[in-house]
Amino acid sequence: MIFFLQESAASFVPAPGEVGAESAIVNAVLWLKLIVETTGAIVIGLGVAAAAYKFARALVPPQFERYNEIRLTLARFLALALEFQLGADILSTAIAPSWEQIGKLGAIAVIRTALNYFLTREMREERAGLTSSAPPFDTTTNVT
Repeated sequence: MIFFLQESAASFVPAPGEVGAESAIVNAVLWLKLIVETTGAIVIGLGVAAAAYKFARALVPPQFERYNEIRLTLARFLALALEFQLGADILSTAIAPSWEQIGKLGAIAVIRTALNYFLTREMREERAGLTSSAPPFDTTTNVT
């Protein structure tokens, strides 16, 4: 991560003796990008820790029916982390982007958005499955 920060900062290094508002803004955006990326990584770590804790608790005594609940816990954290990572990618192209950077951002945005979409859809389906333990009401039978 630091390597990429240094690599992207290398293209924005001002000429010797040139220190201005543009340089300060570039540095501020690069630091903000690093903070947002780090936040996303921390969210993933917290999600893994929370899911691992719930998994360990489900092992003794064995409670295999809690498997979907554990998956949903991890999925929520991953969906949030994907949003942070996408935000960091957008920040990286906010300052004088090249066409190559814009193309990479487009590809990353499509991949992360698709991942987030399917993850959210799966969470919604799993949540619906957890809350509806009773069979759906049958309207074809008329009991009087």
